[in-house]
Amino acid sequence: MTETTMIQTLRYYLSEHPSIVGFRWTDSQSWGNTWVFLFISISAYIILSVFLHLFLLLVFRHRRPLPLGPIPAVHSLSMALISFTIFAGILLSAAAEIRDTRWFWRRYKTTAFQWLLCFPIGTRPSGRVFFWSYIFYLSRFVHSLRTFFTILRRRKLSFYQLFNHSILIFMSFLWLEFSQSFQVLGIILTTSIYSVVYGYRFWTAVGLPSKCFHFVNHCQIVLLSCNVICHVGVLLLHLLRGGCNGIGAWILNSVLNAAILFFFLNYYVKLHLEKKRKIGADKQKDN
Repeated sequence: MTETTMIQTLRYYLSEHPSIVGFRWTDSQSWGNTWVFLFISISAYIILSVFLHLFLLLVFRHRRPLPLGPIPAVHSLSMALISFTIFAGILLSAAAEIRDTRWFWRRYKTTAFQWLLCFPIGTRPSGRVFFWSYIFYLSRFVHSLRTFFTILRRRKLSFYQLFNHSILIFMSFLWLEFSQSFQVLGIILTTSIYSVVYGYRFWTAVGLPSKCFHFVNHCQIVLLSCNVICHVGVLLLHLLRGGCNGIGAWILNSVLNAAILFFFLNYYVKLHLEKKRKIGADKQKDN
């Protein structure tokens, strides 16, 4: 198989397959697309996490981590591959949508970048990019398994982690339910960062050397910063171009993103202060 044939095959399976082109966000085609399923799954995730944490506190008085073997490494590798696949898929699908609807944009004087930020009013959740948005939504459930690894290994339940994972599931559902603007760029940014983050976690999980202790936190800062810039762009286009589809869901999304940013910065500042305290204590011991 030549290189050109391989590229064409990948393009077909990632953006031109009938299942991708003909995707519809409906009960018959999309598992987990109801509000009842959304709230039950998020509630079950929170309840199970709290129950596991309390159970371990009651049964195991010591706070020694429980061995999980290769499970965290397998999870990290799986998430890195899933994230990269979604990244490649939505990138190729966005390019195909741009190619197929260029005539429409010329008529309404819209550019490809504007479409990435601001869907036209009346956009329906169907076709290539929404297929990958759906896969991204399902991948959030796999992503949330990391909470249970943290509880078992570190014997600690983080409110930020519970909140962050629950909100990510909720927001990815909103993207599909309301054909929300910004989701294409949001998925591209998130999956590109997560491919690197989970690749790094797999690297360290199998015992290879870690180069930067706060690498994951720095990646999270980059992602949140890009999200803020893109949200400003959506707002400007909505005000200047006559409206973006799913703007109500986008407003809720922006509020939730702001909450995530607040909790992350609070966590990051505490981590930085704790590190400074340890450095100061070590210097005093040396003196």
